[in-house]
Amino acid sequence: MSAEQEVVLEDCACPMGCVRADQRLFSGADRLTGRAGIFDVVQCHCCGLLRTNPRPVPESIGLFYPDDYGPYVGTRIVAPRQRSWCKRALIRLLEHNGERVPTLPPGRMLEVGCASGRFLRKMADQDWSVQGIEFSASAAAAARAGGFEVHAGSLEDAPTPAERFDLIVAWMVIEHLHDPLACLQKLREWSQPGAHLALSVPNAGALEFRVFKDRWYALQLPTHLYHFTPETMTALLEKAGWRVERILHQRLLTNLLLSLAYAAHDKGLSRFARLIERFCASRLSLLLHPLACLLALFGQTGRMTVWARAAEK
Repeated sequence: MSAEQEVVLEDCACPMGCVRADQRLFSGADRLTGRAGIFDVVQCHCCGLLRTNPRPVPESIGLFYPDDYGPYVGTRIVAPRQRSWCKRALIRLLEHNGERVPTLPPGRMLEVGCASGRFLRKMADQDWSVQGIEFSASAAAAARAGGFEVHAGSLEDAPTPAERFDLIVAWMVIEHLHDPLACLQKLREWSQPGAHLALSVPNAGALEFRVFKDRWYALQLPTHLYHFTPETMTALLEKAGWRVERILHQRLLTNLLLSLAYAAHDKGLSRFARLIERFCASRLSLLLHPLACLLALFGQTGRMTVWARAAEK
């Protein structure tokens, strides 16, 4: 897709089928790629779901995903490393729940938004039979080069699999979908009875969303088309045929710190903002893990992982 191509926007209704009654909360710009445009965040008066509206049409949204988009680069497959029991215990202690799944026997797994294949490799090494779906052609090619079956394209266009899945995962994906209800319903149809779903999304129910608004790091306009709270995520899943079993708030302060960096940049404090960014990228950020654990207990870390199961039909 050409970088010079014009971005086409569309007006969208609430995917829950609510009567059209929205409140505009605030507007923001694309802070990741710097493309021109201002985008509104609105809230449905009926169900409370937050969404970006107007938004780029599916044919235009790719303009906001460059090949060096962070999730594509950060999920490249690397050779497994041998770790001592001490290091394994430390990793377990510092687990932040970002890609945590229920304890299950190996079966068939689908990863929606598998990027370059790192999580596919992790689960394949645990004897899972894995497949992926990835919107980015270059990231999908990287995952395929790792030996995995990956559909390059959208979930909406993906073909029906030959066999149903026991586990479906989607890490920071649902907020990017133009029709999350239809997509979750499709995933329900592709699942075995009682199959598990594990997904992660930013948590717009956290205080940091209300404090930072358009400077909230996890807002990521316009690629984040929806902005979920635990309540609206639960309602969407239930309508799609999934039963929520657990919500784990991620033990990370990245959203909070990088939101502060955005605010500092906007105030002309660029040096301070860069210090925050370097701190987040360094191992010193582990010093904040106890605080992250405390805030996660109260659902205030800005990201959540949701476990659900296919409901009885």
